[in-house]
This record gives sequence, C-alpha cells and structure tokens, in this order.
Amino acid sequence: MAAPPAHIAVLFPLVIAVAMILCTIFIHARGLVAIMEFVRRERRLGRAGAKFWRDVTIVGGAALLALTAHLVEITAWAVLFVLAEEFPHIATAFYHSAVNYTSLGYGDVVMSASWRLLA
Repeated sequence: MAAPPAHIAVLFPLVIAVAMILCTIFIHARGLVAIMEFVRRERRLGRAGAKFWRDVTIVGGAALLALTAHLVEITAWAVLFVLAEEFPHIATAFYHSAVNYTSLGYGDVVMSASWRLLA
C-alpha cells in the first residue's frame, strides 16, 4: 500500500541538514581563524592601533573575511538545494538560502513538503 500524499520523510532530510550544519560550522570556524590570523599579522607588523584609518582598514578587512565566509556558507546550502532538485536554478536556490540564512523568511520561495525541514 502506498503512503498517503501527506506522508513526509523526516529522517533523511534531518540527517542531510545535520551534515550540512556541520559543514557550515567548519566553514565558519575557518573564516574566524582567517580573521584572527589577519588581525594578529597586522598587530605583529605594528599596524594595529597605530593610526585611526589603518584600524578602520583592518576592521574592514576582517568584516570582508566574515562576509566571505557567510557567502560561502549560503552558497553551500544553495548547492545542496539544487542537488536535492528543489530549485532548477542556482540563483533561486541562492536567494532562498540567503533568506533563510539571514532568518528573514519572506516565504516567497518555499521548498516542497519533503524537504521543508531542510530549509
């Protein structure tokens, strides 16, 4: 007997989500390490704390490294959504990933019931 249409598999999307969250944590940790190495290098070279605009540049560089890590994480989720065949185009998957990542949750692009737990 076939499962009713309302039946949604929970375990598989949950396992995939946990694996992806672990990947996200790794990417984020790598980004934080890059920021720490950058700031330590600037400090070791005597640039940090020397001049206001130099400090602004250092903070800006750290912020760009953090942004890069976030964009890599959003892209990784988008690729997963495309691989799960939830979205036909990477642009839509990236938009959906970014909306969920930032917890805006517009709801204008939603995943199927089978994968909604992943979102």
